[in-house]
Amino acid sequence: MSDKKLMKGNEAMAEAAIMAGCRHYFGYPITPQTEVAAYMSKRLPKIDGGVFLQAESEVAAINMVIGVASTGKRVMTSSSSPGISLKSEGISYLAGCDLPALVVNVQRGGPGLGGIQPSQSDYFQATRGGGHGDFHMIVLAPNSVNEMVNLTVKGFDLADKYRMTTMILADGTLGQMMEPVSFDSIPKSETVEKPWALTGTKEERKPNIVNSLALNPEHLENWNLERYERYAKVEENEVMYESYRMEDAEYCIVAFGVASRVSQNAIDAAREKGIKVGMIRPITVWPFPKKVLFEAADTVKEFICVELNMGQMIEDVELAIKCKKPVHSCTRTGGMIPSPEFILDKICEVAKNGGSN
Repeated sequence: MSDKKLMKGNEAMAEAAIMAGCRHYFGYPITPQTEVAAYMSKRLPKIDGGVFLQAESEVAAINMVIGVASTGKRVMTSSSSPGISLKSEGISYLAGCDLPALVVNVQRGGPGLGGIQPSQSDYFQATRGGGHGDFHMIVLAPNSVNEMVNLTVKGFDLADKYRMTTMILADGTLGQMMEPVSFDSIPKSETVEKPWALTGTKEERKPNIVNSLALNPEHLENWNLERYERYAKVEENEVMYESYRMEDAEYCIVAFGVASRVSQNAIDAAREKGIKVGMIRPITVWPFPKKVLFEAADTVKEFICVELNMGQMIEDVELAIKCKKPVHSCTRTGGMIPSPEFILDKICEVAKNGGSN
């Protein structure tokens, strides 16, 4: 491939998955992520060992993912908001079996069928588990097509490293927009030994068992405790975020995904008005960048959360800063994207009030 290629976000993400060693994709069409499946349907059958299958439903697709993941192969599925809800039981089974997989959610407006326009309203669903039971997924939130590519590879690596499900939490804007992508800059994917995988004993070892059922409550408790020890390592080692103009900031915007791109324009405009504002952009929304936000609360006057929902991440910001400073919500919902002017008005309003909640 050339150094730069103009690609749609959904298609670039699919190509990145192939480059990361994914040879199995199972999915079902739903706007605005259908191009992921369409791209995989063209590419995977031409690759040695490649398998594309459009399942009869989202439920079937996620259970196919469980089957391939149990063999240690890299496997991926994608969907959009209501489709992810249908996959939620299977996602919980993936967690219960400690199986690595990559799940992509290109979010649309909700609840219910909602609309096909971009949204960030699945934040709670993604960061609070994604299904029943005590578990977490690693959740990566890109804000550009190129970052979708890089985080797809990173997502597979993290899934294998920690035996966890990783989710790419994108939105309709990122999935549909076209930007120049550099595949040459993708780091080589890591190889992890998987002695637990169901690969056939060849009469050389005892059979492996992949299962999420534990009828003994003490066994299940210990299993969950071990899992959370792993989660603690993820929180310690894998937090990713980006700071923008925070060196002298008196006000801090917290935004992820496409909302962070719009916020950056608003920040630059506010700076021209003499308002010292910056941004902390979570790249991992689980694990959440609690430490950097807690430290920022010692230097800024107030926080503003910009989201494409009714206010979900704001709760994590308030928890992270332990209510040291006021936190304001700046949101659009239902598929509406805030303009830079909309966010700038909120910045000016907060700055004018001078630190009052």
